Amino acid sequence: MALFDSSTLKAGVKAKEVWGWALFDAANSGYSTVVLTAVFNAYFVSTVCRDASWATLLWTCAVAFSNFLAIVFMPAIARISDATAKKKIWLLAATLLCIAATSMLAFAREGTLLLAFSMVVLSNFGYSVGETLNSAFLPELAKPAALGKVSGWGWSLGYAGGLLTLGLCLAVVLRGQSAGLSESSLVPITNLITAGVFLVLSLPFFLWVKERAVPARKAAKPEKKRGIRKQFFHTVRTLRSFPDFASLALCGFLYQCGIATVIALSAIYASEVMGFTMTETLTMVLLVNITAAIGAFGFGYLQDWMGHKRSLMLTLLVWVAMVVIACSATRATTFWVAANLAGLAMGSSQSAGRAMVGLLAPKARSAEFYGLWNMALWVSAMVGPLTYGTVTWVTGNDQRLAIAVTGLFFVAAVFALMRLDLERGMRLADAENERENA
Repeated sequence: MALFDSSTLKAGVKAKEVWGWALFDAANSGYSTVVLTAVFNAYFVSTVCRDASWATLLWTCAVAFSNFLAIVFMPAIARISDATAKKKIWLLAATLLCIAATSMLAFAREGTLLLAFSMVVLSNFGYSVGETLNSAFLPELAKPAALGKVSGWGWSLGYAGGLLTLGLCLAVVLRGQSAGLSESSLVPITNLITAGVFLVLSLPFFLWVKERAVPARKAAKPEKKRGIRKQFFHTVRTLRSFPDFASLALCGFLYQCGIATVIALSAIYASEVMGFTMTETLTMVLLVNITAAIGAFGFGYLQDWMGHKRSLMLTLLVWVAMVVIACSATRATTFWVAANLAGLAMGSSQSAGRAMVGLLAPKARSAEFYGLWNMALWVSAMVGPLTYGTVTWVTGNDQRLAIAVTGLFFVAAVFALMRLDLERGMRLADAENERENA
């Protein structure tokens, strides 16, 4: 049986469209892996900021400010793109912005604070908007019964794209170092590689994927005239009419607080608490990405088989188990178990949440609902790591207590998910669809 067939895809959707959609996940994952997680963030602190005491704070401010901009502007972008059925055009603009700003990071050198800061803000803003709009195409491609597996395919391919980009960058860095080149001359090249891979892997989406949404019956001009502030609060008030989506958004915010913390600080925990060397930490990051890809792919099928809510609940329980093991780990082998559990749960939980949004979002408002979902995730990317950092500061750098507190986010997410009635939420979405078509 083909990977993408009529039992999975909606009528008229070709297999290459789903491949194009999934390859966009692979394209933008390279940016998040290289720029935000593994390479440029450390370069920003050590070289651009000359290891100043405020360097890490400035980096977190750049990422937080870009997330703030996405939170403010995404509701308007989403509603306009829904009303005009032009998500693809907005996605193209966001993609080009991210690629261009990432390329400009190649000019970041010692002391170029304004350039580096502004390009990080712009690139991450474009990345965040693009990730949201790409997700909004999922309900147009896959049948409701296959949303889990198709989302999982995209997420697992995304991890593969991140590994590809990181692998190319590391190959260039290692070869350059063997030739005697300095880090300050090699790391900027990784930004050009990242931008190039993003450009190439995103092309299939724009060449193959069709825009199947139709313009809303209401004219789009009122959406455009509505101010950014009013548009923001109008979108947030939508949660009152869709309580089950609100429960999912709260659940997503809580478990993403934990995931964002693990992504941002796991390497520090491995070094400070477990005594991992740089090579051991890098190996851990690579293997965790592989297990995350496996988790996203496998749990996608499990999600469609056992149900979306149950499978997400299972991944949250895996997260809780991971935190317990990591807190109690005194040997490297035990911590490796925790790290790979995190990988399995990471890809599956993120993929599961995206698929459930597709079930609860009215068809004519998919970009708006995915915008709300990602707004919750962007806030969590600020709250989670800040909570961890605050605990370490108050307790005199007690990293074990900080990771234990992080586990409370996953426990709270379990209780938030228990409130969600998926069937009722899908009925509300269908009723909204009928009102729109009346």
